[in-house]
Amino acid sequence: MRRSAAIEDVTNRHQHLERELSEAAEMASVFADDDSTLSELAEQLARLDRELTALEERGLFRSPEDTRPAILQVHAGAGGVDSCDWAEMLLRMYTRYVEMQDLKHRILSLQQDDVAGIKDASIEVFGTNAYGLLKSEHGVHRLVRASPFDASGKRHTSFAAVSVLPEVEDVEVELNPDEVRVDTFRAGGHGGQNVNKISSAVRLTHEPTGIVVVCQNERSQVQNKQNAFKILRARLYERARQEQEAERRKLEAGKTDIAWGHQIRSYVLFPYQLVKDHRTDVESHNVETVLAGEIEPFVLAWLKAQATAGR
Repeated sequence: MRRSAAIEDVTNRHQHLERELSEAAEMASVFADDDSTLSELAEQLARLDRELTALEERGLFRSPEDTRPAILQVHAGAGGVDSCDWAEMLLRMYTRYVEMQDLKHRILSLQQDDVAGIKDASIEVFGTNAYGLLKSEHGVHRLVRASPFDASGKRHTSFAAVSVLPEVEDVEVELNPDEVRVDTFRAGGHGGQNVNKISSAVRLTHEPTGIVVVCQNERSQVQNKQNAFKILRARLYERARQEQEAERRKLEAGKTDIAWGHQIRSYVLFPYQLVKDHRTDVESHNVETVLAGEIEPFVLAWLKAQATAGR
C-alpha cells in the first residue's frame, strides 16, 4: 500500500505539471505582448520549477524504506545552553519543512532544558515518502553565531545531532517483552497539573542491547508507553540494519561525537551568513530561509549524490 501510494503521488504530480505547463505555454502565445500576464506567468513558472524539483526528488527514492513513516530525533550536543537552543531551532526547521512537503507530524517525546531550548526530542513524521525526504538530515549539525546567552556577544559554536529512522511495524522486529524493563516516574518540565504529581513518564530499557528510551510528553502513562515502544522498535530495526550493512555505513554519523569534526552541515550566522553541506558542498547565504524550513536544495543534492554512488 505504501508503494502504491508513492507511485500514485508521482503520477499525480507528473500529470499536474504537464497540464500546468501546457496551459502556461498557451497563455504565453496568446498574451505575448501583455506585460501583466507575462509577469504572472513568470511567477507560475517559478512555482512549477519548485514542483518539478520535488518530482525529481521522488524519482531518486530507491529503497523500500523510503516510503515508510519516519522517526526524527534531535539531541543537543557540545555547547551548553546554546546547543539546547540550537536543538530547538533545528526541530522548528524540520517541522516547517515537513509541513511544506504536505506531511504530518506529532511529538513523541520532548525534554526541555532548564534554561532555554530542548535537550532532546522525537517526532513521528507520516505521509508519502516521509523517510525518503528526511533521511539526508541524519548526522551532526553545527551552528556558529553570536550567542544570545553571552552578555559579551562573543561568537559561540554549538552542535546538535539529528537521527532519522524508518518506522517499522511490530512484526518486523523481534521484541521479547521479558527483555524490556519498564520504569515509570513523574514527568518534569511544563505540562499542567499532572506534571510531578502522577507517574506518567515511561522509561524502557532493552536489556540485551542497553538501548534506553524515555517518553514523558503525554499526560497518559499508557500513551507514553506506546510511544516509547514505537521508538524502541525503530531503534532496534536500525541497529539490525546497520549490522547487516556495516560496510556501507550509511547512518553512522549519528553515532559519532556531537562535536567538532563530525558535522554534516554548518550554519553560520556570524560573522557572515552561510549554510554549507560538507557532503555535497551545496551552499546558501539565506540562512534565515533555510532555518524556516527551505532545505530542499540540500536534500536534493544529497539524494543525487547517493544515486550517483549507486546507494
